[in-house]
Amino acid sequence: MKKGISALLGMAAGAAAGGIAAGTSSSKKIKEMAEVHAKVHELYMAFDQWLQIRQEGKTLVEYFTRNDYKTVAVYGMKELGERLCDELRGSDITVSYAIDQNADAIYADVDVVMPDDELAPVDVIVVTAITYFDEIEEKLCEKVDCPIVSLEDILYEM
Repeated sequence: MKKGISALLGMAAGAAAGGIAAGTSSSKKIKEMAEVHAKVHELYMAFDQWLQIRQEGKTLVEYFTRNDYKTVAVYGMKELGERLCDELRGSDITVSYAIDQNADAIYADVDVVMPDDELAPVDVIVVTAITYFDEIEEKLCEKVDCPIVSLEDILYEM
């Protein structure tokens, strides 16, 4: 009888531990999904704001001209970074280079360097990885003397 109770208690403890582990795993998954959702929502809102600007007949070139930024480095070459380069192409604003952690895997019309590489002087660095702006700005401030701005801030200043 003691063996049966011990076995039953062991199974109950195992089930409880498994439930806790599954709950922890489930909580972690939910947290990861919430972070992805927040990031996608930020991206969506940025593109929406950009579209509103374009529908008003304006372009981001106006921001750079108004601030006397002639040379730009673009940090982050995913969707927002690519669109920014496209928007500035053919204007008086030169995208001197891009910065991306995956520089070796990116094909672009401009040179793409790693964040740890030496960064050539430019008038401004625009961070298109808007979710991570604060961390990126903190790291870049140690390396450059130019302003570092978030694309999100540019979009809402227009």
